[in-house]
Amino acid sequence: MKMSYVKKLVFTAVSAALCVVLPMAFHAVQNAGAIFLPMHIPVLLCGLMCGWPFGFISGLIGPLLSSLLTAMPPAAMLPSMMVECAAYGCVTGLMMVFVRTGKVFGDLYISMITAMLAGRVLAGLAKALVFTPGTAPFAWVTTSLITGIPGIVIQLILIPLVVFTLTKAKLLPQRYPKEQVHG
Repeated sequence: MKMSYVKKLVFTAVSAALCVVLPMAFHAVQNAGAIFLPMHIPVLLCGLMCGWPFGFISGLIGPLLSSLLTAMPPAAMLPSMMVECAAYGCVTGLMMVFVRTGKVFGDLYISMITAMLAGRVLAGLAKALVFTPGTAPFAWVTTSLITGIPGIVIQLILIPLVVFTLTKAKLLPQRYPKEQVHG
């Protein structure tokens, strides 16, 4: 059983909406967005569950909608945030196609960690080379990685639990269905 195209579109729309709502809840606390990374959660989930094209679109649309509706992220940060989130959604979806460890959690963690690194590197390069030329290309290490450690930990705990729960509730297809015995 595969997830239908319509379900993927609906989940992508919900993911983009969560990119607006989740940061609003966290921004009540100063710098909480940079610490807890709430926008990353729905984008990573979308890529994992719906595949790379949907994750990519969610990563582009989510930050844009959030910026237009709430001014978070601010216009100066929006382009690099769109690059980062689009990379998260795209890379998680691609990794779930190519990584087949035989263990769902293994696949999830490899996909998420690879996407988190790729997204941060691409956003850092985009900032340094395109959006704010002349800035240190590795400034993202402290701003995106060190500051965001609590958010990364939350993502690594929460996202596999959400995927597991949705699979158990039969809202997502099983990644490794058990073979049926004929006889």
